[in-house]
Amino acid sequence: MAFTEEYRDNTTIHQYQVVRLWEQDSTLFLVNPALLPLASLTRTDSPQTLLAQVAEQVATIPDRKERQNIAGCVEILAGLRFDKDLVRRFLREDIMKESVIYQDIVQKEAFKLISRLLKRRFGDIDGSLVEQVRNLSAEQLEDLGEELLDFSEVADLAVWLEQQK
Repeated sequence: MAFTEEYRDNTTIHQYQVVRLWEQDSTLFLVNPALLPLASLTRTDSPQTLLAQVAEQVATIPDRKERQNIAGCVEILAGLRFDKDLVRRFLREDIMKESVIYQDIVQKEAFKLISRLLKRRFGDIDGSLVEQVRNLSAEQLEDLGEELLDFSEVADLAVWLEQQK
């Protein structure tokens, strides 16, 4: 542990310790699946060896959904430290793409794009329609992007959204 700190407010006091991951031995993080995403940020003399070890440990997680989610977290945190090509060399892209975190990022980016397209096509639209669009999956947003090319008025969007329910 690096040092102890304290946060004080009018109604609360929180004591915490800052852990400098880059000073920690990776072995402690490689034995616990929940800590695997942090392992890529620990001390190492060989980034390739460390990422290979993390990938091996991720591959041993029996539950497919948990494996996908942890792989997605590993990719994101490893990307803070290592080149993306190095990360992708060790972590299978198909597993990462299925992770909840990855899908959430894709959905948010798709929503941003569709929102800009809708605003450009129709100007400001009703907040309830925007909220319905926000709640669409990434796949539905992709479909909407194609359908949007054929819309001539906001009512077309409302009809399309109703059909998605």
